[in-house]
Amino acid sequence: MFNTLLVEDDISYRKTLYDALHLHFPLIGVEEAGDGREALSKVEYRRPDLIFMDIQLPGDNGLDITKEIKQTHEDIVIVILTSNGLPEYRQQAFLNGADYFLSKEDDFCMENILTRVDVALARLSRH
Repeated sequence: MFNTLLVEDDISYRKTLYDALHLHFPLIGVEEAGDGREALSKVEYRRPDLIFMDIQLPGDNGLDITKEIKQTHEDIVIVILTSNGLPEYRQQAFLNGADYFLSKEDDFCMENILTRVDVALARLSRH
C-alpha cells in the first residue's frame, strides 16, 4: 500500500488536504501529524512513501525534521508545503533534502499536490 503522511499543525488545512487525497486517491493510506515529533514517530512505524511537510510547526521546524528524516530514509519523497513561499525558504528546503517545494498561497496548490501524488504513485509502480 502507498502511504502518505501529512505534517501540518493547522487542523482545518490538514483536514482539507486529507479529504482531497481520499477523494482523488481512495486506495492510499493517509496518516496525519500535528508536529515534528509526531511526524518522526509515524515515519518509523508507518514508513510513508510521501510526506507533505509544513515549515512552521509547534516546537519544531519542518526543515529540520525533513533533514532528520532524509538522513535515515532518503527514499521517502518530501514535499515542503508552506505559506512561506520566500526564496530563502525554498533554498533551505532543498538544502535540507526536500524533493519539492509548494506554496499554499499558489492558485494551483491543490492541483500541484495531486500531481505530486500521481508522480509518486507512478514511480512506485515502476519498482
